[in-house]
Amino acid sequence: MLTIALLLCGFSVFSALILALSHFSPNNYPEQTQARYMGIVLVLILACLQLIHYMYLLSETNFIHSGLYQILLFSVAPTFYLFSKPLLKGSDHFNTSQLIHALPVIVAPWLSSSIAFPLAFTVGAGYLLWLMHSLYALRKLRDQFHLEITILGATFLIALAALIMGFALPVFSEKLFFRLYASAIGGAFILINLSINLSPKLPIKITKAAAETYATSTLSNVDCDVVLDELSRLMSQKMIYSDPKLDLSALAGQTGISSHQLSELINTRLGKGFSRYIREQRIEAAKAMLLNEPSASVLSVGLSVGFTSQSNFYDAFREITDMTPGKYRKITTSTPK
Repeated sequence: MLTIALLLCGFSVFSALILALSHFSPNNYPEQTQARYMGIVLVLILACLQLIHYMYLLSETNFIHSGLYQILLFSVAPTFYLFSKPLLKGSDHFNTSQLIHALPVIVAPWLSSSIAFPLAFTVGAGYLLWLMHSLYALRKLRDQFHLEITILGATFLIALAALIMGFALPVFSEKLFFRLYASAIGGAFILINLSINLSPKLPIKITKAAAETYATSTLSNVDCDVVLDELSRLMSQKMIYSDPKLDLSALAGQTGISSHQLSELINTRLGKGFSRYIREQRIEAAKAMLLNEPSASVLSVGLSVGFTSQSNFYDAFREITDMTPGKYRKITTSTPK
C-alpha cells in the first residue's frame, strides 16, 4: 500500500506539471480565461499536496500539520469551483462576489489540525453538492458525453471516498489515512489524463453544451434578431469595438439586455464567446486598415482598432488569420487584383 501511494504521489506531481504546461492552453479553453488559470492553479495545488504527502509517507515529516498544508487543503474545493463554474454554466464572467470563496483559505492557517481536517472536508462536501446539481442540469445532453460521464462518475466516486475518509479520520490511523488520501488524488489524476487523452477538446464540448442548456431560459423573452441587428449596427457604424475598455457589461447596456443574455446570445446564435467575437471585429477592421493605410505602422493599426498592446494584437491576428499583420499586408498587397 505504501509503495502504491508513493508511486501515485510521484505520478501526480509529474502529471500536474505536464497538464499545467500543455493542456491549459487558449486553444483548449477559448474564451475561458478564468477556467484556464484556475485549472492551472488547481493542478499545482494538488501537486503540492502530493509532494507533502510523499515526504510524510517517506520520512514522516511534520508538514501535514503546518499552516501551509492547511491552506492547500482548503484551497482545493474553491479552486475547483472557480475552474468548473465557467465551463458548466457556459460563460466566463468573474465578479467580485466570487472572492468570498477565498474565505476558507484565509481562515485555514489559524485552525488547529483537529478542526481543520473535518472542516476542510465539510467545505468540500458543499462544493461537491453544487457540482452534482450543475451536472444534473445538463442531464438532457448526456447522450453527447457517454464516455466522459463514465470517467467523471469514477472521479466523483473517488472524491466522495476522500470525503468519507476525511470525516472518518479519527477512526483511521494517520498513516493509513494519508496513504489512502494520496492514492485517491493519484487515482483522480489518472482519470483526468485518461479523459483528456480520449477527448482533448472536452472543455469546449462542455461549455457549448452548457450554453445550449441555459440559452432557452435566459433568451425566452428576448427578440434575438432585433438584438443581433443592433449588435451589427454598433460594430459596423459606431465601431464600438475600437474602445479598448469595452466589456460584456458595457455592450449589453447598449443592446438593452443583460450581460448573461448577451453572452448566451453570442454563444448560441454566433457560435463563439464574447471575447472571440470582439477580437474578430477588431481583426476585420485591422485587415482593412493594413491595406487601405500602407503608411500606418502595425502598432498604430492595432491600437486604432482597440488592442492595448502590440503583443495582444499580434496574438489575436495569428489566432484568427494564422499569420502576422505584417505578413498579411505583404501577401495581400502583392497579390494581383
